[in-house]
Amino acid sequence: MESAFGFRLLPTTLLPHHHALNLRLSRLQRLSFVEQQRSRKNVVRSCYGSDENGSADGFQFTPTKIFMEEAIGAEYGEGFETFRPDGPLKIDVDFLNDRLQEGFLKRIRYAMKPDEAYGLIFSWDSVVVGTQALKLSAWKQLAHEEGKVIPDDDDVQRLLLHGAADHVLNKVLLWENEACELERLKSKLSQLYSNNLLELSEPTEGLKEWLDAVSTARIPCAVVSSLDRRNMVEILEKLGLMKYFQAIVTEEDGMDSMAHRLLSAAVKLDRKPSKCVVFEDDPRGITAAHNCTMMAVGLIGAHPAYDLVQADLAVGSFNELSVINLRRLFAHRGSTFMELQKQVVEKTPPRRRLTIDTIF
Repeated sequence: MESAFGFRLLPTTLLPHHHALNLRLSRLQRLSFVEQQRSRKNVVRSCYGSDENGSADGFQFTPTKIFMEEAIGAEYGEGFETFRPDGPLKIDVDFLNDRLQEGFLKRIRYAMKPDEAYGLIFSWDSVVVGTQALKLSAWKQLAHEEGKVIPDDDDVQRLLLHGAADHVLNKVLLWENEACELERLKSKLSQLYSNNLLELSEPTEGLKEWLDAVSTARIPCAVVSSLDRRNMVEILEKLGLMKYFQAIVTEEDGMDSMAHRLLSAAVKLDRKPSKCVVFEDDPRGITAAHNCTMMAVGLIGAHPAYDLVQADLAVGSFNELSVINLRRLFAHRGSTFMELQKQVVEKTPPRRRLTIDTIF
């Protein structure tokens, strides 16, 4: 008897005794693995209070990094590791700046259209959309449903926006100490925030006009976020912004820090990091951009201007920007392609003229 792929199949009765024993053992191993997976699911369900459909208290359980304080990353230029058929490949800042150098044809094109050499990377929170009010609303909804009270103190409100959910729930609000209950509250908080995001109707003021301008200049753009890809695409399509972004970096990309997410965006845009401009409202995100040798434009709003002094340019809104601002950001570096370079000519000593006196 042959299978559909041409392999000859033997009945188990014709196999030797030790082969049949191996088959029984492999079946037992598979059964034990299935039982382990079922037990893990039961533990998760009991911990999160989920029903038989896999939802936690009516909320779909999906791991998220929305309310986590991420690491900045790339403090020493380190990157992330990817896998190739010939083995793992470590990608760091210097590696990308070297490998993503423009070829000869691209140099000619960028000499005629220099704006196309840049890549723009937009942070999601408070840059593409205003998320501060949505985060505070999610915290208030959670407190209302759990019968808790959130203080009106300014420091507490600031931590609700920028702090990690673990720290806020356990150390600031003092709601819970048990791990299972903390995970349930974090999952519920993330789901409330995701639901609030779906109600967005307008992006940040001036963003569409700015994206129209850079799209006309044929500058590729990317957006980075800790949201999942499905929600990100859905919101961008609803806001009419999907057509402007050539690359999206989300939670599914598995990046461990802010800097790694920016490097991933540079790879997807096919631009070396030193030619990318990051639009951020968080000082930590600006530091991550500089660690990746990228330029950073700080958007004043979520943080005051004096917190964004390390940005290469700080603006109150996108209406203050023009494409020429991008060129000015790189003006001090100069153009390294298709530009006349000064050749250093060493001065050679003057030749000595030999004269011979002839006596007649």
